[in-house]
Amino acid sequence: MPKRKRKVYNRPRKLYDSARILEENALVNKYGLKNKREVWKADFAVSKMRNAAKKLITAPEDQQEKFLGRQKSKGFNVNALADVLALTKEDYLGRRLQSVLMKKGLARTAKQARQFITHKHVTIDGNIIDSPSHITTVVEESGIGLNISLPVKKELTAEEKEILNEIKEIKEEQKETGEEKE
Repeated sequence: MPKRKRKVYNRPRKLYDSARILEENALVNKYGLKNKREVWKADFAVSKMRNAAKKLITAPEDQQEKFLGRQKSKGFNVNALADVLALTKEDYLGRRLQSVLMKKGLARTAKQARQFITHKHVTIDGNIIDSPSHITTVVEESGIGLNISLPVKKELTAEEKEILNEIKEIKEEQKETGEEKE
C-alpha cells in the first residue's frame, strides 16, 4: 500500500507582502532554488523541528538528548532545546545537498550545483543522488563526490569509415554539379 501523502509546506497567509517577497527572492538567489515553494518547505520543516522541541521541554532528559543528537547528526549546530527554537530557514537551506556542494567547492555557483545533482553527477558514498533538496548529514558530507564522465570518442570501424567516405564523395559530386550549372 502506498504511503499517505503529507503536507510538506504552508503557503503564506498574505500572498502579496512585499517584505516577505523580497526576503524570499533573496533566499532563492542565494541558495539557487527552483521556486519559492522550496523556501516554504524549508520554513515548514524548521517549524516542525521547533514544535517538536517545544513538546520536549517538559520531557525527560534522555528524550531531549536523543532529539538533540538527531539534530546534530543532521548538521545543525544545536546544544540545547533553545538552540533548536532559534533555528531559521537559512540554517535548514544551508544543509541541503545543493548548498553543501557549493560550500565544499565542488561547484562554483548554487545553480551549477543544482545542475550537477539533477544530471546525476553527484554521489554520496557511491550512491547517485539526484535530489538537490536532500538534507546532508554530517556522516554523508565526507562521502560527497562528483562523477562527471564525458563521452569518449571511439575509434571508427572499417564499415563506418567506408560510409563516411561515400558520403564525402557524394557531397563533392553535388558541389561540382552545382558549380557547373551556374
